[in-house]
Amino acid sequence: MGVQIVDTGSYVPETVRTNLQMQEICPDCDPEWIEQRTGIRERRIVGANESTCDLAVAAAQQVMAKAGVYAKDIDLLIVGTFTPDYHCPSTACLVQDRLGLDAPAFDISAACSGFMYAVTTGAQYVATGNAKMALVIGADSNSRIVDQKDRTIAPLFGDGAGAVLLSAGTLQQGFKSYHLASDGSGAGMLDRPCGGSKNPITAEGIASRQHYLQMDGRNVFKWAVRTVVESIEVVLESAQLSVHDVSLFALHQANQRIIDSVADKLNVSRDRFYNNVHKYGNTSAASIPLVLDEANSEGKIDRGDTILMCGFGAGLTWGTSLFVW
Repeated sequence: MGVQIVDTGSYVPETVRTNLQMQEICPDCDPEWIEQRTGIRERRIVGANESTCDLAVAAAQQVMAKAGVYAKDIDLLIVGTFTPDYHCPSTACLVQDRLGLDAPAFDISAACSGFMYAVTTGAQYVATGNAKMALVIGADSNSRIVDQKDRTIAPLFGDGAGAVLLSAGTLQQGFKSYHLASDGSGAGMLDRPCGGSKNPITAEGIASRQHYLQMDGRNVFKWAVRTVVESIEVVLESAQLSVHDVSLFALHQANQRIIDSVADKLNVSRDRFYNNVHKYGNTSAASIPLVLDEANSEGKIDRGDTILMCGFGAGLTWGTSLFVW
């Protein structure tokens, strides 16, 4: 506690790719099937000259402008991403330079849980007085690591970025409870087999398309629903709250059916879950901060509200929190 989200910001690329346009690229993609099975109607795609750094910088500039915060005010930068511009340097260092910050900067790689890992880490620095103003960004260019001709995975992902500024708040503000977890035994359910130090990129790897993201969709879906429900129950019990005390549910926008299944298992009305997956698809680490920024901009979040955030994805990793706004 004692940490506040000062403001929110976001950015999505200008290029919109609808389900019909997906079918033009991948003939096996049926537009109606995509929407029925995922809730996704369109997604945003980075331009030829855009990268994850560009998305992150744009989201950061927006939140800084909204909050009236300048580069000199920020003394910590954390970027959650699993689609960095380069293996090194970190994307955070590129963002730091572009924004003109005098601050330590580092990436956190936890895939679709990246923002949850990043924002809870940033909050520790603020809560202990080791940072006065932390800029936390979730940004991913998923279209760059997805085989656009793979109908099982290409329609699911989009690109974008979201950002928040954290500073000291009242003792009533901050993380009332949070839960981060991992299970590496499920690593093979969602991975990029080729491109790391174990399996460097080779002509053979590219020919077999192993440098693209691979996913066991059916088992990931089952795991996600079960794990998210259990994690939400953990943070509610820890905070001695119930689902009725939550003002807004901000879940990772992976699939509308996952979100609906979680709502049903918790016996919570689906309309209490903010959704924008239909517009952006799965934006990985950008997903939750995009939801926060849209909900905040629409006046759906007020000071004192308890926001439940939950991210889940490759690793396997997941993170859930109850944040008092």
